[in-house]
Amino acid sequence: MHAELARVVREHAGRLTASLVRVLGDFAAAEDVVADAVETALRRWPDEGIPARPDAWLLTVARRRGIDVLRRRAVHRDKLARLARPPAGAPDDRLKLVFTCCHPALPRTSQIALTLRTVCGLTTAQIAAAFLVPESAVARRITRAKRKITDAGIPYRVPADTELGDRLDQVLAVVYLLFNEGYLTSAGDRPHAADLADQAEWLASQMAWLMPRQPEVLGLLALIRLHQARLDARFDPAGALVPLPDQDRSRWDREAITEATRLIGRAAALRRPGLYQLQAAIVACHAEAPAWEATDWPQITILYDMLLALAPSPVHRLHRAIALHHHPGPWGGARNALAELDALPDADRAALRAYPLYHATRAQLLRALDRPEAAHAADQQALALTANPAQQALLHKRLTWD
Repeated sequence: MHAELARVVREHAGRLTASLVRVLGDFAAAEDVVADAVETALRRWPDEGIPARPDAWLLTVARRRGIDVLRRRAVHRDKLARLARPPAGAPDDRLKLVFTCCHPALPRTSQIALTLRTVCGLTTAQIAAAFLVPESAVARRITRAKRKITDAGIPYRVPADTELGDRLDQVLAVVYLLFNEGYLTSAGDRPHAADLADQAEWLASQMAWLMPRQPEVLGLLALIRLHQARLDARFDPAGALVPLPDQDRSRWDREAITEATRLIGRAAALRRPGLYQLQAAIVACHAEAPAWEATDWPQITILYDMLLALAPSPVHRLHRAIALHHHPGPWGGARNALAELDALPDADRAALRAYPLYHATRAQLLRALDRPEAAHAADQQALALTANPAQQALLHKRLTWD
């Protein structure tokens, strides 16, 4: 029951909060009434059962609490009447709340953490895993950001075109991290959170509709759709991850891949390359290859070089090493890829130490170099660091094969 309630809350809390912020005009008050509704559900649903429309049930209870708040504050009658009616345009409200959380008056890391927590329903632990930072640091960022929004009276709206430059990067980062968490969850008993991935795709599509001349918006939407296109082939019947070389490409959604590549073309025509466009181009190289053996690794390596020049990060360097492993040229291969990982700056290696893919990648490279004991140890480190059941199943398989 509690697991089901957690799923419902994750799916609907952001939408409820956004609807109530619009009317109450107070970020903290909106969160409070939604929290009260959730607490009421926790008390009543175990005995009464989860209603057929849990989102409507939560909204009704939260709206009643909101009416009480407005009465206590003696707010004008027209606001009270608006709240008494079911709010219209909830999706637009949710997008407005994203932009509110990403106000330039807040530190960038706080903007992203607050949005992921409030709008998207991610836990502080999930956000900490995305940032590769301690959970306590994320909690502090969120608390400070909420206080700042309330104290500064930050307006609840999608900014004008002239203001987008101050917020767009952060909003895109939020949608990207939300999709990553849905694509491969960092906690819980589900390997893939379709609700989070779908929510990220919806937000990206709304932004593309609002900002059709923003190439990075188009790039992010293309990136998400390319990944979504191969969802059906990503897990085996036992729930383990299926590595890209082993996926049945006939199960990929070719129509979605074609549409996503058109988005990349539209973005490229605007001649402002960026982080998400380059990542989408990399994924398109994989999606368009008819077989693993036909993958254009030289092109992928060049794209990673461009990505690192634009946005250097330890995760991007890790993925470039993976591409280098498969590069057919003289500077490719497992030995050169492992040397590149071992040559990472200390700060990058420290950041990756808690990242399961880093250790799983080293294990693959060590196996390719006929160092099974070191590979086994690296996979054990990866297994100890992941809570995703599909990743765990794949790593258990590899450890069993050794």
